[in-house]
Amino acid sequence: MADAAPHRVAILVYDGVTLLDVAGPAEVFKEANRFGADYRIVLLSPTGADVTSNLGVRIAVDGAVSSETAFGTLLVAGSDLYPRARVPGDLADAARIPAAVAGRVASICTGAFVLAAAGLLDGKRATTHWKVAHELAARCPTCRVEPDAIYVRDGTTYTSAGVAAGIDLALALVEEDHGPDLARDVARALVVYMQRAGGQSQFSAPLKGPPPRSSALRKITDLVTANPCGDHSLGELAKHLNVSTRHLTRLFHDELSTTPARYVEDIRFDLARALLDQGHTATQAAALAGFPSYESMRRVFARKLSISPAAYQRRFGTARRVNAGQAQAG
Repeated sequence: MADAAPHRVAILVYDGVTLLDVAGPAEVFKEANRFGADYRIVLLSPTGADVTSNLGVRIAVDGAVSSETAFGTLLVAGSDLYPRARVPGDLADAARIPAAVAGRVASICTGAFVLAAAGLLDGKRATTHWKVAHELAARCPTCRVEPDAIYVRDGTTYTSAGVAAGIDLALALVEEDHGPDLARDVARALVVYMQRAGGQSQFSAPLKGPPPRSSALRKITDLVTANPCGDHSLGELAKHLNVSTRHLTRLFHDELSTTPARYVEDIRFDLARALLDQGHTATQAAALAGFPSYESMRRVFARKLSISPAAYQRRFGTARRVNAGQAQAG
């Protein structure tokens, strides 16, 4: 029987493209070839001219989008440029034209903005980097943006989160093509997770938002921020302003779109994350952040991040203690 035709993967690049958005997925497909896959990677630009990445590295391309006929997979890499500016028409066209004949279309990180400009996310579910998910939703109002997803599949359209998530997505595509065993071999060879636990929330910045407009509510938020461990029950907070609990709840809803209890929880959660980042144990972090118990903190982490405090700390805790231990052991 004749060998199956190679699976052609075209990566759309352009000036200012994020280099890791290109190199990460390409490395996954190249590594998959070592385990029996047959991916052929081509780099294409809108005009066929070489491009310069965000790091100033020149990327030699294989040709123009118009010079190619069909692909198994079209990947659109991202850039810091286009969440801040509108996607040029020629770049949107460079994604739209080959997408019509590709078996599947995928974006890495902010490459979703190019897909959206090309009309390829209309009526679909999608994701992008958590920092700009709101902007994608504004630019493509018919698209249902899922800001916490690592990657999203909607039919034959795939979108992924921040730059390293392009590796997660490429592994998922390899698994779709060749099954979990080969994809697992690739993940092990690259020393990455086959599938990461939790969503993008575990990588997002601590709570930041506009201060309350009213001085009364600002007094309460300043009180909670200054002393997260205090008694911040609804009744106690209302006493500080000499208002009813109902009135205080309405203030929080109108100005901050949350409840007093949820605001207190968010402040404690952000402090606990910072304490875990600094190397405190989970029990210490729970106490110092004002949680009634470790279990109450664990439930908040599970709800917000879909991972435990211990799992969060393994991913983001300081490496200084580990390095020191290695030095002593050496």
